[in-house]
Amino acid sequence: MLHRLTFIPSRLLQAVPVVFGVTLIVFFMAHLLPGDPAQAILGDKATPDAVSALRTQMGLDKPIWAQYFLFLAHLAQGDLGMSFTYQRPVTEIVLQAIPVTMSLVVFALTLTLVISIPLAAIAATAPDKPRDFAVRTFTLIGQGMPQFWVGIMLILLLAVRARIFPVGGFGETILDHVYYLFLPALTLAISLSPTAIRSLRTSTISVLGSDYVSTARSKGASGVPLFRQHVLRNAAIPTVSVIGVHLGYLVGGSIVIEKVFAIPGLGSLMLDAIYARDFPTIQAVTLFVGIFVTFVGILTDVIYTLMDPRVNLAAKGRA
Repeated sequence: MLHRLTFIPSRLLQAVPVVFGVTLIVFFMAHLLPGDPAQAILGDKATPDAVSALRTQMGLDKPIWAQYFLFLAHLAQGDLGMSFTYQRPVTEIVLQAIPVTMSLVVFALTLTLVISIPLAAIAATAPDKPRDFAVRTFTLIGQGMPQFWVGIMLILLLAVRARIFPVGGFGETILDHVYYLFLPALTLAISLSPTAIRSLRTSTISVLGSDYVSTARSKGASGVPLFRQHVLRNAAIPTVSVIGVHLGYLVGGSIVIEKVFAIPGLGSLMLDAIYARDFPTIQAVTLFVGIFVTFVGILTDVIYTLMDPRVNLAAKGRA
């Protein structure tokens, strides 16, 4: 089994130019934002001399290409600069926010699976029947609703009126984190689950019509044991790729959702940095998201290879 994972070093090498490209895009996109960071930090009443001095101190008076190479040199040393807003090392701020966002993403992914697997099974075992139509209607509606609107509706219904969940925040203990993150995680899951349900439904219908499932049924397998032992693993293989691709969108979606629910993660940090023209913080957060998406692609390949014995990415890499 493990010999089939020898493609991982080559995938990591392929990720190097991708990460370099991410740094290039992140740096130049951050500098396309309107406004002067030095002016934004000092305020509208700052004198031109003070603004000029701060620009020199921040290196903003140098040519853009010189600023980029300086950015790369600092990045190689693990130095992402000082936050203009918080006056603290950006690395320190981002490392504090990463666990919050990753907790939200993992929670949302878990809820996505909890929602998608049963609904896909319900629809696939009765194609073109009323329950299949109901599930497909749910996926259509779920995909058409904006994430921020879903989050606001959940706050109004379950936090403000029913008072079951808090309006926002993150809590202090692990149980508090689960409690506070449930609504934002559910918001993200509602947006991702329609794609997962459609993929899993289609592949499940295909697997249910296969010869080995017919053989298992002839031996007396049925119901949940049949689905769990013979259907789910094979049907889930295409869905792994779909979820892997959309996991990057999940992280991107968390930026707005964190702000809606006042969660102190990368999303809130990113939006605050954009408002303040805090270039180092913007670059650091975007760089992390880009690297995260890159390595999620590698992880997806690993899981896909382990689940499907017919796939041998190591052999393809040698070819």
